[in-house]
Amino acid sequence: MLVHTHPADLTGGRPVVPSRTALRPLGLAEARITGGFWASRQQVNGAVTLDHHRSWLDKLGWTGNFDPATGSTGSPERRGREFTDSEVYKLLEAMAWEVGRTGDADRDREVVELTALIARGQSPDGYLNTAFGRPGQRPRYSDLASGHELYCTGHLLQAAVARARTSGPDQLLDVARRAADHVCDTFGEGGHTGLCGHPEIETALVELARVTGEQRYLDQAALFVARRGHRSLPPHHFGWSYYSDDIPVRDATVLRGHVVRSLYLACGAVDVAVETGDAELLGAVVAQFDQTLARRTYLTGGMGSRHTDEAFGDDFMLPADRAYSETCAGIAAIMLAWRLLLATGEIRYSDIIERILYNVLAASISDDGRSFFYAHTLHQRTRTELLPPDQEQLGFGGGPRAPWFEVSCCLANIARTLSTLATYLATADGDGVQIHQYADAVIRTPLDGGRAVGLRMRTSYPDDGAVGIVVTETAPGPWSITLRVPEWATEATLVDGGERRPVTGRTAVVRREFAVGDELRLELPMRPRWTSPDPRIDAVRGCVAVERGPLVLCAESPDQPTDDLDRLRIDTSAAPVDASGTVTVLGHFAEPDDAGWPYGRTVPEEEPASHPVVLVPYHSWARRGPSTMRVWLPTS
Repeated sequence: MLVHTHPADLTGGRPVVPSRTALRPLGLAEARITGGFWASRQQVNGAVTLDHHRSWLDKLGWTGNFDPATGSTGSPERRGREFTDSEVYKLLEAMAWEVGRTGDADRDREVVELTALIARGQSPDGYLNTAFGRPGQRPRYSDLASGHELYCTGHLLQAAVARARTSGPDQLLDVARRAADHVCDTFGEGGHTGLCGHPEIETALVELARVTGEQRYLDQAALFVARRGHRSLPPHHFGWSYYSDDIPVRDATVLRGHVVRSLYLACGAVDVAVETGDAELLGAVVAQFDQTLARRTYLTGGMGSRHTDEAFGDDFMLPADRAYSETCAGIAAIMLAWRLLLATGEIRYSDIIERILYNVLAASISDDGRSFFYAHTLHQRTRTELLPPDQEQLGFGGGPRAPWFEVSCCLANIARTLSTLATYLATADGDGVQIHQYADAVIRTPLDGGRAVGLRMRTSYPDDGAVGIVVTETAPGPWSITLRVPEWATEATLVDGGERRPVTGRTAVVRREFAVGDELRLELPMRPRWTSPDPRIDAVRGCVAVERGPLVLCAESPDQPTDDLDRLRIDTSAAPVDASGTVTVLGHFAEPDDAGWPYGRTVPEEEPASHPVVLVPYHSWARRGPSTMRVWLPTS
């Protein structure tokens, strides 16, 4: 049965609200980040990044596209690529979540103003897209493969869901329902049998169904998922896998093709499976994601090793210097892992969320919130450059953080994720609270029978591995607090009431009748550690990486005697040493051989003495100016 969460959700709003779930997600009113690593990033996001995004949309004319007076003379008057409507919708979604997080009245007025602008562009029958259907433009749905019409509609629906869950139903929900009704009328049973070349509307329709209780939206999402994979879209020079239209979802064994398309489709499939009780469909996505994590994922948690088609490569095709690892792909993987965590209760999905948060999301946005990475290389051979703050980057792979890209899908994805980040910290069930991510935070939520419980979490994570949990509110009877132990934390310790005990599994669980003031302390070992690649990853065979806690580390040129990090050779005979926020390993820089031919017989070289080599968190690279960088370090 669908969860009907309108008017405004009493939890304060959650991005995902399944009807059937092993674990219940918490909303913005139940979990709040109060300090530390993520609080500062949330503050910059709300105070700077949202305005930066809006200013670019206005400057480029993408918001103006919605004004019928602007676009009535046809496509020459319209600005931007065919999918730019979606960037306006994603910004609107991020703003709606930010209003829910902070109650910012000025931001709320901006949401209302943007909604009114968008509503002016809607046709009487509910269709809403500024790139098709107007005089001089291509007809509606004449390019389902590449036109992104349904993709854009999906992001409109998600913005309306965010607004309804945080502030209650308003004009935006009315606009979204009319658009969704139009989609169902057009593409439902007996109608147009097509589907969008970019999956996204599937998960959006399910969330709209959850908000409104409207069954037809769920039915349409299920229909789109079932239609996928039968090669009904036109052939593409990258193959049907580019659209995830090569193999039906139930029959696929791994995620493939365009990474974001593939992950968004998987999210929609999980949502449909959960709402319809389809265990087979859910199991298929679980198996695909597991295989993808085992064979097609970078150390950072990033996905996508092919720049040309923004796609997954074959198994173990993970070149460090050509890593695409798009920011949107990382966020889509978080979305999928979160859905699978809620559906299955399996703690391992929290591990990949953590890995992506600290090594993709945290790396992507600049300190000032005004530039970002589109792609995330793991090996930068040439020095990055500093771009002027008003320069649009026309390419969208590699290079420095840029203030804007011609394709700027990533920035709004970053913004909406940071605005909702507190909702990924913890879950609840009838018996207790489960902590998945560690940050300074307060949590308050009801358990079975309406028993309200509250926790305060304090930690310097990821700089320090100590996590303190204090009970701030409790209820009669026993209940449980569950703390995730990351896969890398093989010597975790739990301190409870002054007694210390090692944690042997993946969770530390304490169940009893708590009193206000009771404290638990989880201690995670933060010693830096060597990490070796699977030998089937040809591109980094003979290399090692260093990790510390959830952080992947890298060598960056400001800390080295040369920009040429290809000369670096690491001595693994001694363990990495943690010192004052950086990690040092032993190594040396080989002398370059500038022969006229880069191939020849192997000649044993006499290695010079090793000296300390400084490593820094990968998320911090390129923040001190132009630099070179590498994660995987060749060994002596």
